[in-house]
Amino acid sequence: MTGFSLTAEQRQLRERARAFAQSVIRPRMVELDRTNAYPHDIVEGLAAEGFMGLTIPEAYGGGGRPLIDTILVAEEIAKVGGVVARIVVDANTAVQKAIVAYGTEAQKRRFLPAVVQGDKPAIVITEPEAGSAATWMATQAVRDGDSYVLNGKKCWITGGGVSRCYLVFARFQGRPGAGGIGALLVPADTPGLSVTRVPMMMGLRGLPEADLVFSNCRVPADHLLVGPGDGFKKLMRCYNLQRIGAAAVALGIAQGAFELAAEFTLERKQFGHPIADFQGLQWMLADMHIQLSAARKLVYGAATSGADGYPDKLEAAIAKVHAAETAIEVTNKALQLFGAAGYSCDLPIERMVRDARMFTIGGGTAQVQRNLIAEEVLDAARRRLGLTESRAQAAA
Repeated sequence: MTGFSLTAEQRQLRERARAFAQSVIRPRMVELDRTNAYPHDIVEGLAAEGFMGLTIPEAYGGGGRPLIDTILVAEEIAKVGGVVARIVVDANTAVQKAIVAYGTEAQKRRFLPAVVQGDKPAIVITEPEAGSAATWMATQAVRDGDSYVLNGKKCWITGGGVSRCYLVFARFQGRPGAGGIGALLVPADTPGLSVTRVPMMMGLRGLPEADLVFSNCRVPADHLLVGPGDGFKKLMRCYNLQRIGAAAVALGIAQGAFELAAEFTLERKQFGHPIADFQGLQWMLADMHIQLSAARKLVYGAATSGADGYPDKLEAAIAKVHAAETAIEVTNKALQLFGAAGYSCDLPIERMVRDARMFTIGGGTAQVQRNLIAEEVLDAARRRLGLTESRAQAAA
């Protein structure tokens, strides 16, 4: 139960995603986790199914669908392959949304069809000294004739080394604060851009988290997507879609682990009975189901909030925190229900535990999301009391 009514077309879309996940993705997950190799052939299949660029307008080859349709596909795929679901999310949220919203016609026609055909664009924000403190970024973009010259280092870039398009956040002309930040669309083959490190991650293997270095990287001026001023605010508005997508992947991983655990309790016998007969384990399953149901309502609600296509930032933050923490708790409970078998590498449960752990970190930590939520709560309280200053205004 979600409180959200699916159309017949959405149910068909979800069934197609489920069939693809079971037949194509599930058999490959052990290999992807072991090798950390990007699944190019699976991504080609995603593109053939129309799952890449679902939300891109039809004029550029996409599906022209709402965000909730991407959420349905990502959740279903994440039940068997969280890393593949992340690729789907990245192809349907922040970068392409920003290009659609703010890009020139030439930019749209160059970069959007590539996503539909299978490119997973990468959003390039984080730096060694600017993670949660994104507005402290040091990467510089300096205008030089008909180009911008980029210099700086970025880290933990999802898709670094495999994405063909990078949306690079940078500080323009040395201007301080959020007002100095804008973004450029940088093709992967641009001279001066290099991938310097691809570490092996704890989970979600098969989609690299790489370090990028820009060394006098010259980008054509017509690749500027948003300039300084209100550019950072515009980009973060698009980034809320990415956060809801991440919440959907976390939810899907947890749902997949829950379903495996529930089936196992019916098959596994102890003391002459299926362990599903024991009330203590029934209560564990009940609690898991409650958590998942609540997470799904929050994720679907956030995905359908905002009549202008931009989800409400508060609902996005709440959904991400709850789904991410639910994923950690539910996958751990699922492992407990499996016992020693769950702790072994013979079953996917231990991988699901590792995969789920990322979502309170990436895309905005749970702590940063709570800061945002708390500020919204306190601003509402100030309005009720007739106070006009926010915490930020008071500090200034």
